[in-house]
Parts: sequence; structure tokens; C-alpha cells
Amino acid sequence: MSAPLSGRRVIEIGTMLAAPFASHILSQLGAEVIKVEPPAGDPTRSLVRGGPSGTFIAYSHGKKSVCIDLSKSEGRSALHTLLASADALVHNLAPKAARKLGVGREDCAAINPNLVYCHIRGYAAGPQEDDLASNPVAEAATGVMEGNRIQGRPSRLGPSYHDQFAGAYAVIGVLASLLQARSGAAERHVEVGLYETGLHVAARDLVGVQLKTQLLGRPEREPHGEFSMPGYGAYLTADERWLYLLMLTDGHWLKFCEAMDLPEARDPALAKLRERKKAREQVEGLVKQAIGALTFDVAMSRLKTAGVGCTEVLPIERVLEAPQAHTPGKLRQVAFRGLQFEVPEFPRQGADRDGVATLAPAALGEHTLQVLEQAGMSAAECAALVASGAVCTDNPDSFAWAPVRQEA
Repeated sequence: MSAPLSGRRVIEIGTMLAAPFASHILSQLGAEVIKVEPPAGDPTRSLVRGGPSGTFIAYSHGKKSVCIDLSKSEGRSALHTLLASADALVHNLAPKAARKLGVGREDCAAINPNLVYCHIRGYAAGPQEDDLASNPVAEAATGVMEGNRIQGRPSRLGPSYHDQFAGAYAVIGVLASLLQARSGAAERHVEVGLYETGLHVAARDLVGVQLKTQLLGRPEREPHGEFSMPGYGAYLTADERWLYLLMLTDGHWLKFCEAMDLPEARDPALAKLRERKKAREQVEGLVKQAIGALTFDVAMSRLKTAGVGCTEVLPIERVLEAPQAHTPGKLRQVAFRGLQFEVPEFPRQGADRDGVATLAPAALGEHTLQVLEQAGMSAAECAALVASGAVCTDNPDSFAWAPVRQEA
């Protein structure tokens, strides 16, 4: 079984998350991904104790690293050589930086007319197209942050979901362009804005407030899912473990009441969601008391037997202990600098047998000479690039993690 993008070459010029996340998915689909980095490297290489962060290890394993100084004309020429041999370029440079470094859309089309050019940027075409944006800026501009408050202050969500959504949307665009190329379509341009990504992700809520405005004559927000449905949320068991209940339908409510031996299962006043919403405090009190009277194991046993959707609210350090996570094809064993990691795979059928090789996260510039020579440059040309400082080669001692301090 071969991976769907086997034989395809993707050039990534990415920092932090959006573009590296996109090319990570393309890599796990079998593409050869060449990560082009400046002499200082992707910032995620130096975020934890002077070395790579979880972001770098999780989303840059499987890639080759080529270190090129694009501020030098010789460096730009080396990049052009790589682009001429590539199927796609994915980058998240600011628009002005892309133009300055000679990797704008027109520049790349002149080098390789068949190249799929994918640009993940703060804002797509429009009045703000040259403005800078990051994940929290997208959250602030599309309504997410205003609804997520900590002690009354609008705050960003924890994970950078908008970056990752934008990366996933970019992959969809690249795959669509590759499919269109088979039929001779000329379009090779994929543009994804973090702001536009945020709009699309928030579409349900944005349309919901319009709906209420037109029906009621005033703006009224749709409540967040778990707060709009009593019994849908996290509840503490007798042994102080959090259990999350899925309580979406009247059928779910009936199954829950039967599992907990609650007489309310036969109360017509609570049979329908509309009535339960009106009696929110009563219902929440019933659910909280029922779960709080049982240990986690007993509650889970009853709920699973009754077919009620539920799970434990797990701390991050316990997530990969679940047997479900260790089903073949869900985790990849990655070794890096003497440490061992279980890295979640991009979810796909056959991930354990599609032949995608395990490559440890590359040292900065580890593959520079190999990749340039494979692209057609001579050893003498490569040596001249190294001597000029336009490209850099592997420096395995570029960092060393500070040792973990052992408690006495």
C-alpha cells in the first residue's frame, strides 16, 4: 500500500504553526517535504530549554531541513532551483516579506508554472490584505475571544486552533489544485487567511445571531452547546474525577435517567428538551447529585451499559494512556536527541501500513547539501553557497537541552 502523495515534493517556508501544520499533513500523506529555514531556524526550534518545542517535534518530524539565507541573492537562486523541481510551495510569510524575498505568487509562477502556490496569511484579499494577523488576532476579530473571558477579560483560547484550521484548509486547497491539474486546469493558487478561516469556523454562531435578530427583532446569541442543554457537560464523581456527559436528545436523557435509577425518567414535565431548558437548575441539580453519589468506575459502568455517551475529562499527561490511542496507526514512535516520543498521526485509513517513513525532526540544515545536489546543483556550486553564507549545513551541536533538575 502506497501513500496518496508518494512521489510529490513540497517546499515549506513556514514558521510557528500554520504552514508547518499544513506541510505536516502533506508529509503524512506521503509527500516529500523540504522545510526551508533561515540561519536562525524556525522559532519553534528554540522554545523549550533552548531547544525544540512540542510543536516542532510533533509537526516537523518526517521533513527534511534545508537552511537558506533568502536575504542573499545566492540564497534566492538556490531556492529557485528547489522550486523548479517541486509540486507545491506552502508558506506563511507576511505578504510584504514574501515580496521582499522573491517568493510572491508571480515570482514562483515564473520559475515553475506548474507549481501549486499556497499562501497562508493573516488576511486574504481585501482592504486588510497586507495587515499582520496571528491566531489570537483571528480569534479577536471573529467573535471567539469576546465570548471566552477569564475574570471578565476577553482571552485567547489555549491551543492555536485557527492556525491549525488554516493549515488544514490549505491542505484541502493544495489537494484540490493537484486534482484540477490532472484535467489541465490552469489555476495553481491557494490562498488561506487566518481571518477568513475564523469567519468560516464561526459561521454557525454568526448565522445564528442573524437568525435571532430577524425572528425576534433584536440580536440574541445562541448559547454555547453545553450551557444550552442541561445535563451536557462535566460533573464530579464521588471519588473526585470529572466525567463528561453527552446529553443532546430526549433519548439521551431517558437513557441517563434509567442508568441512574432516577424517577424523573417517567416525568412528562422533563421529557422534552424544551421543558428541561425551562427547568435548567432542577435538571442540573439532578444530574450533579446522581453523578456525585457514585464513584467514577461505577458511574461509567452504568452509563456505558445504558448506551449514554460519556468520557473522563483527562489531564494532558494521561491522554495517551487510553487503549484507543494505541490502536495501530494512531501513534508514531519518534526518537529525537536521545528521547522517545509517541506522536499522534494525521488520522487516515492505513496509517500503519502506507509506507510513510519515520524521519526524526531534522537538525537545522541537515539535508541542505543532499537536497540541493539532488535538485541538480554540483558539489562545487554547493560549496560556493556554503562559503558565501547563502546556505548552512547541519550543526548537530546547535543546542543542548538543559538537564532536568531532580528533586531531593
